[in-house]
Amino acid sequence: MNHGIDAVIEPLLHSPCLPEIAQVLQTRVRDEAARRQEFYEEISDDQKAEFIDGEVILHSPARNKHIVVRQHLETLFRTYVGLQGLGHVLGEKCLCIFPRNDYEPDVVFFGPEKAAELTDDTMKFPIPDLVVEVLSDSTESRDRGVKFEDFEAHGVAEYWIVDADAEVVEQYVRHGDRFHLALKSGSGEVASPTVAGFCIPIRAIFDPAENLATLRRFMMA
Repeated sequence: MNHGIDAVIEPLLHSPCLPEIAQVLQTRVRDEAARRQEFYEEISDDQKAEFIDGEVILHSPARNKHIVVRQHLETLFRTYVGLQGLGHVLGEKCLCIFPRNDYEPDVVFFGPEKAAELTDDTMKFPIPDLVVEVLSDSTESRDRGVKFEDFEAHGVAEYWIVDADAEVVEQYVRHGDRFHLALKSGSGEVASPTVAGFCIPIRAIFDPAENLATLRRFMMA
């Protein structure tokens, strides 16, 4: 059990209302599990939808800048990982199953061990080793809130939060059971300890010409 869970549970263990609290939680978990199963049965291929805190979250269409930045990131990761044989990279329609919530992040990376579990028919994906989210007005609170907490609590090794408007990337890397901010910048380079050897100019995330130049460098290495 991690320290965050310990901190939540410890006060409840000393509460005289512990039996009532436990009953309320059991009912909530049971009802939420039923709604989650309905989500799995009703979600369609043409939707980007997530199941968070017991609710279905349907995402509206993204702005062009968000789409371009997401594509730049996916292409950079996918090309490098494919050339180096390091695992598997997928984009935003990849439903990743966490103990309570289900997310469709913008870009995910699975290392060799998890990649080996995937088949052509996989629809529910394991917890990724690396996650990238490109911020939007409608998702920022979740990207920095419940997703950050969930990724941190359940073994995601690295989390990038990318601001397409400010053209800045924040890189959080796991140390022990917590994320630590390794980098926040709009210039220079960002290197991933999770994807061995992956190092790119930050401008390659936002600038099409720099993106292509970086892809050529990968291909020629």
